[in-house]
Amino acid sequence: MIVDCAIYREGHRSEGPEDFSDALGEARAAGGFVWIGLHEPTEREFDLVTQEFGLHPLAVEDALKAHQRPKLEVYDDSLFVVLKPVAYEPQSDTVSTGEIMIFLGDSFVVTVRHGEGAPLKAVRHRLEQEPELLGNGPTSVLYAVADAAVDHYLDVATELQADLEGLEAEVFSPDDGGSRHTASRIYNFKRQVLEFRRATGPLALPMSRLAGTAPSGVTVPFVDDRARPFLRDVSDHLTRVNESVENLDRLVSDILSAHLAQMSVRQNDDMRKISAWAAMAAIPTMVAGIYGMNFEHMPELHWEWSYPALIAVMAVLEVLVFRLFKRRGWL
Repeated sequence: MIVDCAIYREGHRSEGPEDFSDALGEARAAGGFVWIGLHEPTEREFDLVTQEFGLHPLAVEDALKAHQRPKLEVYDDSLFVVLKPVAYEPQSDTVSTGEIMIFLGDSFVVTVRHGEGAPLKAVRHRLEQEPELLGNGPTSVLYAVADAAVDHYLDVATELQADLEGLEAEVFSPDDGGSRHTASRIYNFKRQVLEFRRATGPLALPMSRLAGTAPSGVTVPFVDDRARPFLRDVSDHLTRVNESVENLDRLVSDILSAHLAQMSVRQNDDMRKISAWAAMAAIPTMVAGIYGMNFEHMPELHWEWSYPALIAVMAVLEVLVFRLFKRRGWL
């Protein structure tokens, strides 16, 4: 359950005690904070953490059940932040999301991770290499985790943009052989963009509140003022991500509309060709039908050259109609 537990004093790490219930007291006595990382804890396993750090039961319920939207909740003794890290598989055009819950108090940080993606080991290691930043207290952990998640959003947005350009080239290719499957690919791509949007869009307001740039102007507690410029930087990056997602969503819709329009044009071309060939077939059918009625008073039937003359007339009419349709682009 516990991935890591450490106490940080003046930006430097010291290993936490074997019984983490003593870690909070030690951190407060030393003027530092404790950071406990957990991965998919059960309710029974999380009870001790809840009791030790006084976490709000509603936040604990959200952390255990997961499947939450990105959000920020302010409680009396802590903040509760939900982030949704994103992973993208270009081979299958699949966007998958995990969840990271962060409990932030005056002298503690508890991170709860769900899913196999976005491990926090690299984030912790990078943060430990920057003691000045780590010296900002628990808020530095919140910043580092959010910064890692948002930076990966930018990478995913870039990969999606590259794949979308490939899909766009396929749609507008003159010799597109997979047009029957293109619409389903575009629709699936749009679903992945929507999944990406669910992770990035709702996070904009919480990050603005943490950075102190929200329209309400209400200051969020437990956030060190020294860390707010870093959080503003994350908020700016998130704004870029959301703009990219909006552009991706709009472009996918435009590509789908263009593909459907192309399919309609191709169907119209096919129908025109079928109609043209049917019109050409109607000429000999009509002539043959007239002379197949076998009326008695049809002098042409007794002429020596009637048969070749009729064949020649039909051939001339066919050539004239063919040239007419060809000139108009129907054939």
